[in-house]
Amino acid sequence: MITRNIKSCLALAIAASLSACGSSSSLPSASTPAYTCDAEMMTKADDLRMYQIMVESFVNGDDTIGHGTGYGTSHHKGDLQGVIDSLDYIESLGVNAIWLTPIFDSVPVEGQDHWADRLDATGYFTSNYFAIDPHFGTMEKARELVDKAHEKGLYVFFDGVFGHHKGNVVPSPEGRLPQGENNPVSYPESLAFYQEVATYWIKELKIDGWRLDQAYQVPTEAWKEIRKSVDEASKSVTYTNAKGETVNPLGYMVAEIWNNQNYINETGYGKQGDPALCSAFDFPMRYRVVETFAVNENSVGGKGGEWLAEGMDLHKLNPDHAKPNLMLGNHDLVRLGDLLQRGNIASPDDAEYWLRHKAAISFQAAYTGPITMYYGEEIGDQLDGYAAKNTDDNCAIRGLCDDHVARTSATVNGVTGSLNKRQADLRDYVSEVMTLRANHPALSSGKRTNVMANDAIYVDHKQGENEALLYMVSTTSRADIVRLDGVDVGSEGVLVDLMSGDRFKMQDGKYYIPMTAFEARFLSIEKPSAAGVKVKAAAAVSLVGEGFMAQCDNPTVAEEGPISETLYVVGDFADSNWKHKPRRAFQYKGDNVYQVVKDEKPGAYRMQYASRDWSPQFTADELALKPGIKGKLKGGGYGQDTAVTIPEEGRYVWSLEFSAEGRPQQIMVSKCE
Repeated sequence: MITRNIKSCLALAIAASLSACGSSSSLPSASTPAYTCDAEMMTKADDLRMYQIMVESFVNGDDTIGHGTGYGTSHHKGDLQGVIDSLDYIESLGVNAIWLTPIFDSVPVEGQDHWADRLDATGYFTSNYFAIDPHFGTMEKARELVDKAHEKGLYVFFDGVFGHHKGNVVPSPEGRLPQGENNPVSYPESLAFYQEVATYWIKELKIDGWRLDQAYQVPTEAWKEIRKSVDEASKSVTYTNAKGETVNPLGYMVAEIWNNQNYINETGYGKQGDPALCSAFDFPMRYRVVETFAVNENSVGGKGGEWLAEGMDLHKLNPDHAKPNLMLGNHDLVRLGDLLQRGNIASPDDAEYWLRHKAAISFQAAYTGPITMYYGEEIGDQLDGYAAKNTDDNCAIRGLCDDHVARTSATVNGVTGSLNKRQADLRDYVSEVMTLRANHPALSSGKRTNVMANDAIYVDHKQGENEALLYMVSTTSRADIVRLDGVDVGSEGVLVDLMSGDRFKMQDGKYYIPMTAFEARFLSIEKPSAAGVKVKAAAAVSLVGEGFMAQCDNPTVAEEGPISETLYVVGDFADSNWKHKPRRAFQYKGDNVYQVVKDEKPGAYRMQYASRDWSPQFTADELALKPGIKGKLKGGGYGQDTAVTIPEEGRYVWSLEFSAEGRPQQIMVSKCE
């Protein structure tokens, strides 16, 4: 993804017109027959354990090439040879796929400044979609990389930027070009060009699919057609895998849509029964994981097992074909190690720093569906001296902006350096849990049932075809003994820890499992009960509050309230996307209370309550709100977003209460009866 900082620089640096030639293709209408997700690909995708490599910042394998510039603090000399040199190390981590950031030729435009040079190094504004950037290597070197990765049992995914470019794109082998503006391009006019791109590399190098940059820029009907082309191309070629089997490329495609669940569904997955894309990165769950084991980029944290369980349960909002892919970080996010320091939680000198890394990675290992690890996470990488948010004018140049800090040079043991004891221990842990995941399909594809979630513990039951497991993780620095009822977890015999070998026998129908700070356990249920796991009855929770602030029919009054500016509910709702919309404007109801009544879809949202010029703006005191329950209102600011989960569709009233002098008092969202 290209971040806001980069986009603004691009607008200043690049001004080139696009030639409107080449063939085009018409998109099918909304009544086009559904094209289902390929069943074999979907089954194999569950077991994907991807390793993301940002090529320009990863490993310098050839000193004669390299961009030598870019965002972040790396050497900016990364290349394909560096990836080849690191394949043994990558394989040792227990992953089974690599994703390379764009490696296509990005030609400078005449007179561009250093900002555009940095953009070229990222590869996200391609000039020639059918050639390898000579700063990274050659077509022969790319072929060598793909072939050697396949020999080691690693799938290879390229990064597809099918919605924008820098304006100097060269024609495809078939003479096509993208059409319309540069960012975003026009569809359906550009469809045939990007279908050619997507299939060319599958046929030419036998890559296994694509990561899709800013996938929301491409209409869902176009994604359906591109996906169909990828499936057909994948079935047209074969390669020999690590087992000596002749196989087709996987044909997996995963979307980057950096937004909430409803927006991902709308712009990526498409409708129930009519898939657009079949997989997308699970950004909503990523934030819940880092907010539990560290803090997010705005220093919000302190969450527990309930926060994780609520996020996982929201997967029910996805269409049936959706296959979310969970990551902890990427090249646009802050590394977990830096977030731990930003939150004043722990530094690399502290044991807790490494325990929290293991806990977060264990959650990935137990996640149903594909997962992705960003290079460096396996060794707890971080940037020395970086903790506070850097927003000054030079932060991009120094590599200290939030969307650049993770672009550090790779430390690959035996290739670029050696690991210290703690780094090596975490790497070994990663290898162990990834291997565990590979050997126990119940983790990656089993049916998940949450059996316990509170402020200190999270426990899932995973039911596979031939096994039943329990995944447990502590979300606190306190040691404790967790009591599990055998009936609840569907077990009548011994529980065996698959990592330590510890055996836990039932005592009076219960298990007593000791858990240290941020410890994770993967327990095999030796004798599952016939009844199976007990599904918890949903707690009876009223979404309807009490009092004046919960009433949806309060009349608007003509008198002037304590706030002179019009306030809005401004958030990541699908119908507004952080815009001040009239339908989300508060009206004065008297008694210093402002309200807006709005139909809402179920989902998790983040928002603030602000005037059009963002002054004033307000948020919940704890940065979290539960429907039907009053919270304390306070002044807001950048990154101080209120998080709320709307569990069911309906009409809701948003309420703000102030003192007569305009000081924030209370906040509530309540479902209308």
